[in-house]
Amino acid sequence: MLLAAAMLMAATTPAMAIDTCSGGNRAARKVTCVVDGDTIWQRGVKMRLLDIDAPETSGAQCDRERAIGKQATHRLQQLMASGYRIIDDGKKDRTSDRRSLVRVILPDGRDAGKVLIHEGLAQHWPNVGNRWCDGRQGNGS
Repeated sequence: MLLAAAMLMAATTPAMAIDTCSGGNRAARKVTCVVDGDTIWQRGVKMRLLDIDAPETSGAQCDRERAIGKQATHRLQQLMASGYRIIDDGKKDRTSDRRSLVRVILPDGRDAGKVLIHEGLAQHWPNVGNRWCDGRQGNGS
């Protein structure tokens, strides 16, 4: 029973444009937006997609990571724009933000995270290293 309650965090969200996150006080403003390919805010709650790792857009280790990170962000926005539902497994990540770990399920039943992996815009989590920079550090120049 508890698992069933934790599974459906939000009803299906209707189709609409999903903004890129900007500005502060996101929790107080109860915003819904995409931070990057694996992090979203849903009605003021910060969430991380389960079982995937998308390249960083902020704090990227190389230019390639930043570029693919932007592609992943835009693709996640595009996928979510046709409607979605959030499945929360009830766990939190280990970061200081303690983000809820969730799956974003699309109207056709696909997991948005798995779509990003299939399209080469994310990788399975846990992982080792930074495949986007091929082990390089710095700006990739």
